[in-house]
Amino acid sequence: VQLQASGGGLVQGGGSLRLSCAASARTFSDLVMAWFRQAPGKEREFVVARRWSGGSTKYADFVKGRFTISRDNAKNTVYLQMNSLKPEDTAVYYCAAGRRLIFSSFSDPNFYEYWGQGTQVTVSS
Repeated sequence: VQLQASGGGLVQGGGSLRLSCAASARTFSDLVMAWFRQAPGKEREFVVARRWSGGSTKYADFVKGRFTISRDNAKNTVYLQMNSLKPEDTAVYYCAAGRRLIFSSFSDPNFYEYWGQGTQVTVSS
C-alpha cells in the first residue's frame, strides 16, 4: 500500500482545510484508513479512522463535530475535512493504513503498517 497525503497549509483560526490521502493498493476491502498528527515535541496522536468498506468510524474526542473523514472510491482517496480549526490543531498530519484491525485498535499507531509522508497544517491565532 502506498499513501500520498496532501492539502496542508496555513489557515487562520476558525478556518477550514481538507486533507487528501491518495491510496494505491491491490485490495482495499480489509483496509482501515486513519489520520494521525504530530505537533513539535509531542507524540503522534490519533485523529480519526474508518474502515475503507464503510461502517466503523472512530474519532478522537478533541475533533468530534469539527473533523470528518470521507472516502471517494473512484479516486481511491480518503479525505479529512477540518472545520473550526484551532491553533492547537497545528501539526504534521499523517495518513495511515492497516489491514484487519479491530475497532479497539483503531487509535493505536502500532497497528498501522503503511504511512504517508505527512502534510503540515498550521493554524494561526
